Amino acid sequence: MSKFKKKAEVKQEIPTSSMPDVVFMLLFFFMVTTEMRKSSIEVKQQIPKAAQLRKLERKTLVANLYIGQPTKAEYGSEERIQANDVFIETGDIIRWVNEEKSKLAEAEREQITIAIKGDKDAKRGIIADVETELRKGNARKVLYTAADNSAEKKN
Repeated sequence: MSKFKKKAEVKQEIPTSSMPDVVFMLLFFFMVTTEMRKSSIEVKQQIPKAAQLRKLERKTLVANLYIGQPTKAEYGSEERIQANDVFIETGDIIRWVNEEKSKLAEAEREQITIAIKGDKDAKRGIIADVETELRKGNARKVLYTAADNSAEKKN
């Protein structure tokens, strides 16, 4: 007889005892790193389309103003300005700009960009009033949000 015996059949199972730990670590990771929307939009938003767009480098320096008709009838049917979660009037824009600047570091305050997300059917008068108030509030960088139209032209 030989000195060496053949090994018995080897079972190759994947150990699953640590599987719940891995799943909960991934779940916790995504819960911590995901950024939720900071404000709920209460105005109608159909973003206009544009042919030439440019992407922002630092989104932390952007404050959003939403302009459009309110989605709820209790707020009326005229176009309104929404900043964060509240409706503001054009006279309150300077105060809002100063509040947004105060949230930034001292060196970044003059680099703030105001993104106007206006409905494509919004009247030009309210947008012009907002632009005037932004100039008075020394917010010189204004961005108009638009959707990419070049993909539709290719098809």
